[in-house]
Amino acid sequence: MNHSPLPRVRTIGPMQPLIWLVRAWQDIVRTGWVSLVHGSVMVVFGAIIIGYAYNRFWLLAGAISGFLVVAPVLATSLYALSRALERGEKADFSVVLKTWLNWQNSHFNKWGNDYWCMVQFGTLLALAATGWVLTSAALITLLAPVPINTPLDFVHHVILARNSWLFELWLAMGGIMAAPLFASSVVSMPLLLDRRVTLMQAVLTSWQTVLANPGPLALWAMIIMVFTLLGLGSLLLGLIPVIPMLGHASWHAYRDLVDTSTLEPREPLATPPTPQGNR
Repeated sequence: MNHSPLPRVRTIGPMQPLIWLVRAWQDIVRTGWVSLVHGSVMVVFGAIIIGYAYNRFWLLAGAISGFLVVAPVLATSLYALSRALERGEKADFSVVLKTWLNWQNSHFNKWGNDYWCMVQFGTLLALAATGWVLTSAALITLLAPVPINTPLDFVHHVILARNSWLFELWLAMGGIMAAPLFASSVVSMPLLLDRRVTLMQAVLTSWQTVLANPGPLALWAMIIMVFTLLGLGSLLLGLIPVIPMLGHASWHAYRDLVDTSTLEPREPLATPPTPQGNR
């Protein structure tokens, strides 16, 4: 069992999330299509979900939101791109391939918890997403006055329904499930990618950042929600820039929130660190 202490968590200013967005766009400008392709992949997966569940909106409502729960895992290679830029290394498609195909090379013991921590976290998020899909489908199917098959049905009979609290209940249940997931994943995946820590250390560190910065991270959660809704509301096309923006910004959030000086890196520096890398 790993008894290593948790890293120190920093306190940030109330508007710091806006700085993360600025840094994210700077990263996107430098990486170009390599970052934007991540958003394109998300759009394709989202279109597949919508195509399958369009006439089953009782399923679609939960599936889309559940899909977004696992976004921190899907953005792993965006974190790696930002890390490469921070280190002064080449940030191209080879970084993406290395992140997804050679991640196991950065572990000591392939039978130990250290080897599987990122897989474990991804699995837990996937299970959480599945749980929300089932909960959402059950609420809408059992409590809606009529079958909900299309988005228009959802608007008429759930959102705008009179003398019904179904929409409020649906939102409340989503919030109850989303809040701990957000707290558990604010910095977990970037930390697991960057440093040799266990899954428990990463999750507890993520919770510490939220407890130490409730205001700024509430703003960050709101920013994520607003941009995600804008992306979804633009026939998914807005997700092409939104996904890389939020992914790169999440890396900068991790770097500002967590003091990693006491933690061993997963990968050695290929080049000497730049001043930005000493945050």
